[in-house]
Amino acid sequence: MQYYNQNTLVYLNDEFVKANQAGVDLFGQSLHYGYGAFEGLRAYNTHNGTRIFKAEAHFERLRKSCEALRLPYTWDNRTLIEKTYELLEANNLRAAYIRPLVFSGSNMHLTSSDQANIMIAAWEWGPYLGQNLLRVNISSIERPNAKSFPIEAKASGQYINSILATSDAQRHGFDEALLLDQEGFVAQASSENIFIEKDFKIFTPPLENVFPGITRQTVINICKELGFDIIEKKLTVQDIYTADSAFLSGTAAEIIGIKQVDHVTYKEEWEHSIGASIQRKYKNLVLEQENYEVII
Repeated sequence: MQYYNQNTLVYLNDEFVKANQAGVDLFGQSLHYGYGAFEGLRAYNTHNGTRIFKAEAHFERLRKSCEALRLPYTWDNRTLIEKTYELLEANNLRAAYIRPLVFSGSNMHLTSSDQANIMIAAWEWGPYLGQNLLRVNISSIERPNAKSFPIEAKASGQYINSILATSDAQRHGFDEALLLDQEGFVAQASSENIFIEKDFKIFTPPLENVFPGITRQTVINICKELGFDIIEKKLTVQDIYTADSAFLSGTAAEIIGIKQVDHVTYKEEWEHSIGASIQRKYKNLVLEQENYEVII
């Protein structure tokens, strides 16, 4: 897809500039080594106007990611949020995906950078994985070891792992991949967290080896609000195969159900699952629709 045209503006180091004129530092560590941090946010066209869902939480996580990577973070988050709303208005966007990126200055050494830049872009983007139920495979590619990398950081270079896993899944006819950790437990999808339903309870892996998704936490909060049991525990591949249903969560993907994992097709109709109720509640939440109906 085309993410920008000749009129699209991005926010770059305190200025709004045309995307096709922003330029790239060919000697930056971000380009050569993947040394950078990014975020993903969504703006929704609500009855209260354009609203960015959990903007404060996302920009705070960006700050913490930079801190974990020892990238300078000199910006005020409140100002960045204001500039993001200005960016949406400048590009005439009411609903959009938003991508802030912190990238380093010129440095060919394998040392922490003392310079950093920030770019914020936005474009119209539907649910990242579409709206149909997913076919997922268990990947042969593992989730990075928590002792070798700050996996709680949304770091650019780490997503090579995700690209390889997703590309391999699609080559084998699947939509997305599930990654195991170094102990063989299910961690997460390439860029989403996983939840399964079993015996009217919801289970999800603990944070030990998974990314601390903001949407993941939102799902946990929704479960508690709706009175569903939500349990964090290590999940085996067999747990995934024998679940009643399953779904993924993420800012880009939102909430999306899984139809099949490897050779196993879930028998429970998605529309009748707890996950579908959570999906409806999440949609009402991001659209700021207070009068919602949840059908079990």
